[in-house]
Amino acid sequence: MKNFMDKYGVSRETFDKLKLYQSLLLEWQQKFNLVSKNTLEQSWERHFLDSAQLFRFIPEGAKSLYDFGSGAGFPGMVLAIMAQEKTPYLKVSLVESTNKKTLYLKEVAQQTRTDVKIINQRIESLPPEKVDVITSRALSSLKELLEYALPFCSSKTVCIFPKGKKYNEELEQAKAAGWRFSCRIEPSEQSEEGKILILTAISKIKGVK
Repeated sequence: MKNFMDKYGVSRETFDKLKLYQSLLLEWQQKFNLVSKNTLEQSWERHFLDSAQLFRFIPEGAKSLYDFGSGAGFPGMVLAIMAQEKTPYLKVSLVESTNKKTLYLKEVAQQTRTDVKIINQRIESLPPEKVDVITSRALSSLKELLEYALPFCSSKTVCIFPKGKKYNEELEQAKAAGWRFSCRIEPSEQSEEGKILILTAISKIKGVK
């Protein structure tokens, strides 16, 4: 507990909220398939720490964050809980189209008293608006993520996408499909093969598929 609090600069209260969130995940997993069953025994490392490590890549002063395909709330809900203490001006929105997962996210938000917007819609049906940060974890390939993200990107938007060992292949596929971006690649603290892609200046060459 103290290691987590020291590392991420959060209070005991924020840590307790995350542990409550973990207990809700284990409880609701019995009713709904929220995460892969083989990750449950290591849910703290595989989901909570894997999400918490992304907080340091959120630009200072960012005011809006969209998490696409939030599922069980990773990374968006974890970031929202941390932001409530560390950067309360950051407004986090979780976009999830599955009704039962939305119900679960609302329960987590209520139980942990987290100020977070939960949007029960498909990403492509949302009205476009420019946001400061976009996150997404295990939703789709990078080139598909960029299609989702583009309507929400300004020249300053930062996209934070955790990826697995095929991250380089996904980068090449996206470039071949006409996507242009600046990309910083950071190692994952929770996976030897994992990387965190931090993308800015996103655009697409017209006519390339």
